[in-house]
Amino acid sequence: MGREDKATWKSNYFLKLINFLDEYPKCFIVGADNVGSKQMQQIRISLRGNAVVMMGKNTMMRKAIRGHIERNPALERILPHIRGNVGFVFTKSDLGEIREKLLDNKVQAPARANAIAPCAVVIPAQNTGLGPEKTSFFQALSIPTKISKGTIEIINDVHILKEGEKVGPSEAALLNMLNISPFSYGLAVQMVYDSGTIFEPKILDIKPEDLLAKFSEAVGNVAAVCLSIGYPSVASVPHMLINGFKNLLAVAAETEIEFKEAETLKEYLKDPSKFAAAAAAVAPAAALADAGKTESKKEEKKVESESEEDDDMGFGLFD
Repeated sequence: MGREDKATWKSNYFLKLINFLDEYPKCFIVGADNVGSKQMQQIRISLRGNAVVMMGKNTMMRKAIRGHIERNPALERILPHIRGNVGFVFTKSDLGEIREKLLDNKVQAPARANAIAPCAVVIPAQNTGLGPEKTSFFQALSIPTKISKGTIEIINDVHILKEGEKVGPSEAALLNMLNISPFSYGLAVQMVYDSGTIFEPKILDIKPEDLLAKFSEAVGNVAAVCLSIGYPSVASVPHMLINGFKNLLAVAAETEIEFKEAETLKEYLKDPSKFAAAAAAVAPAAALADAGKTESKKEEKKVESESEEDDDMGFGLFD
């Protein structure tokens, strides 16, 4: 079967990308720097059944999306982020799970000269096992060393590269000599598109518990402001009612005014010892209840142990 011509290939690519944009409500915009074909194949295999990877030239991706904006205007938000070596990972599954699969498919890689460091690199203090003739490498990088038992020993931990810094030839050569592969490469999630909204991947790190905590904090702030200015709101009215009830109890305690809810308070003020005796009577009752539960558990264990002993009397099945 002959290979399709360039115009047909482009047409099929546009159609495929548009179908994915219509079929899948969510996608990642991923960077594919330093990702080889073998690693890409492994990523596709790991995502099979959960997500689809779509790569291509930026000009073709932009053209396909611009031609589809009339049907889906929200796609225009994707265009500014199609720059560099990027592609798409389309999915209908949970975005957090798919991102975890992408992170699991990162591979370690050695430092290469002129590459941009994706993370900071620290060489730990160690005996390198290298001979004294390699001292010039360490001196060029201002790394403090000493000769120990005929080999070079690094005295202190050394920050050799910062994140975003270009790797120099000396740094690359030294890291390779020390068999240190400081970088890991894979499909890096740059932006997330979900049903017309585009946002940074760090938003996926927010859990429901974090949202609940922030919401509770905001409700508390609203209630505090409303209480301070005397403005009733859904957040402040319960506190206003409780504070008003406390004020009523305080007035009833200082005057002859009586109402049902203040009766217990007035009785306590007249004779506090009555309530002290009641509290003292409740404590032993609770202790007796706990003791009864403990005894019942012991009895159950004893019965179980006796039944196990009865089951095994040293007789065989056919004795």
